Amino acid sequence: MAELDRPPIRPSIVTPPGRALDPRVALATSVHASPGLYALLLGSGISSSAGVPTGWEVVCDLVAKAAAASAPDDPQAAEAARNDPVHWWTTNCSGELGYSAVITALARTPAARQDLLAGYFEPDSDDLAKGRKIPTAAHRAIAQLVARRSIQVILTTNFDRLTERALEEVGISPQVLHRPEQFRGAPPLGRTPATVIKLHGDFRDLDQRNSVEELQKYPNAMAAYLRRILEEYGLIICGWSGEWDRALFTTIEDQPSRRYPTFWSVRGTPSNSARILIASTGAAVVLGLDADAFFTDLLARMEALDRIAEPPPTREIAIARLKRYLSDPLHRIELYDLVLGETDVVVGRIRDEERHPLGGGDYLASLETFRADMDTLLHLIAIGVFHDDGSHDDLWVRMLRRLLTARQRPSGSFDEKDEALRHYSALLGFWVAGVASLIGESHSAISKILGDVGWRPLWGDTAEQPVTDALHPDRVVDRQRLLATSRWSGTLWYFPQSQLLREDGREPLRGVEPDDAAYERACSRFELVCSLVQMREESEWARPWWGLFWRDEFGAMREVDWVLDQVQRDDFPLLHQFGGDRQAILAALERLQTYVGKHRFMP
Repeated sequence: MAELDRPPIRPSIVTPPGRALDPRVALATSVHASPGLYALLLGSGISSSAGVPTGWEVVCDLVAKAAAASAPDDPQAAEAARNDPVHWWTTNCSGELGYSAVITALARTPAARQDLLAGYFEPDSDDLAKGRKIPTAAHRAIAQLVARRSIQVILTTNFDRLTERALEEVGISPQVLHRPEQFRGAPPLGRTPATVIKLHGDFRDLDQRNSVEELQKYPNAMAAYLRRILEEYGLIICGWSGEWDRALFTTIEDQPSRRYPTFWSVRGTPSNSARILIASTGAAVVLGLDADAFFTDLLARMEALDRIAEPPPTREIAIARLKRYLSDPLHRIELYDLVLGETDVVVGRIRDEERHPLGGGDYLASLETFRADMDTLLHLIAIGVFHDDGSHDDLWVRMLRRLLTARQRPSGSFDEKDEALRHYSALLGFWVAGVASLIGESHSAISKILGDVGWRPLWGDTAEQPVTDALHPDRVVDRQRLLATSRWSGTLWYFPQSQLLREDGREPLRGVEPDDAAYERACSRFELVCSLVQMREESEWARPWWGLFWRDEFGAMREVDWVLDQVQRDDFPLLHQFGGDRQAILAALERLQTYVGKHRFMP
């Protein structure tokens, strides 16, 4: 902003750096110990990476447009005015250049002003395609801090609505105060999930504060509200230089008492105003981070403190939390954290090559270790998918994608069949989710997984494979090696992978289906569904799942009648996979029956 808009600056005060603990550590531990008792103060730097202009940048651009319209025959007029907007304004207009002055001059009515400003703050299709004017990593990290109740009060000098949008993305509707009259009847702080205070107004307001006069003093009710926040809350400042807002500068400097400390993130060199406030408030300074890095770093440190503050829940506690979170939309974030947190634990173990040797180790021991590592997560999947009404389908998709991508290129030499076994966790998760979905007739979950989950092989053709192909049991578990183990004391199953999955998936699903016969039917139906997806195209390479559904006690394929009945229903999970074409499903069923007939005794 031009010099004429700057508040008077006192001589700079420089505090010696001293040797101390990283202020980011102090910040994270302080906020973690006092959740909800620190307020954020956000300046224009928080939104700069989103392509949202500052108030002064808007002024410069509007002056350039006015200059271009004033001298249509001069192609250099706009650029000259942009480079020295104060000179152009004082030469062509009366009064002091400022945000309100230029907007009032160019747009006389409220509607015209809103239209004039919308393009600076609201994304158009081109902005959306380029990822501009949408919440940044900083905004989303802030939303997570609010969701976890670490932060409840946000002060901002920005006109844009990126903070509010980020909060809405995580299901939080904040109280937003941006007009002076709102502060007189505002609910007490802490009574709402989040309060966003827009000190300069919203871009759609007619009384935005950005000129020199407007920034000299806040309305009385607003000033009192701000003083209360500064007295009762610690302050975390980011993206604000302190240079332009005389009223805010003075209010912070004059605050007589502070219950909690101040932390100030400065990307470059602190301004003179910032140095004064840092000295007067005793603020701890975090240097060298932009807003995105600062807030994502803070969130990561808070999550690390969570992990040591609370031990991992037992399986029973995790299940109890899952049931509580599923029934309450306000606990959506906690539900995702619970399931995906346990998923990440499993992923870490899958990638541990000491835990799962890839060089021809004990095959049965490897299978049993993968199953043991998945125990808690399998119970969460079984109960979660069974009871879900479709509200959390994306959660199960994300969970399965993480398990699939946990299999990465090995760091050294390996045995191919041991390496493929790293998908056994994902196969178990897919199996339990699919069977639970069919038991509960909550078909949206399995339909979503079948449609949205895939995997790109690590070698050869890296085209994405559908989940039924990537997790084909014969790709994951080697038939001969499995039969060679002591798993069944010498019993030779025609379909050992099918038997293995039914046994390993039984206990997690017992809570939603105690009847063994009903469980077996659901398993056969799931294998049949996966096989029909595999037979979607007429190809000599099509390979259905090889399972116990192939024949019943009379030699016929199990659950065919179930498919013929379900295919008439609009919620049959395969309808989406076949583009709603019921005849295509029946054609795939016919191809499957032909395939099974040709491979009657051995796959």
